[in-house]
Amino acid sequence: QVQLVESGGGSVQAGGSLRLSCAASGYTYSFVCMGWFRQTPGKEREGVATIYIRGGNTYYADSVKGRFTISQDNAKNMSYLQMNSLKPEDTAMYYCAAADSGRYCHTLDRRHFVYWGQGTQVTVSS
Repeated sequence: QVQLVESGGGSVQAGGSLRLSCAASGYTYSFVCMGWFRQTPGKEREGVATIYIRGGNTYYADSVKGRFTISQDNAKNMSYLQMNSLKPEDTAMYYCAAADSGRYCHTLDRRHFVYWGQGTQVTVSS
């Protein structure tokens, strides 16, 4: 059974930083692409950043390019999202996700991700 558990969310002022972590357990050998997504009430879940595990290629939403960095520690089965220069519009529930295929990793499309965590809340105040 696969389990993804996020941590590191919290409240921060605009301009601040947070580092989100995602711990994966269970049958993780099938993972090819890891991603971070976010969602606010009434809106669809959107892709923030993804990483192709085997090659290390990373992909970002335009809204976070230059501010967020996704990384992966395969030895520890951990994924991270370093978030700098946070803005109030970054406020959302953030989810970690994993996909068995890397074909659509670059699209940041949530429909191609099979495994999901429960989320961690990030609140950025102005």
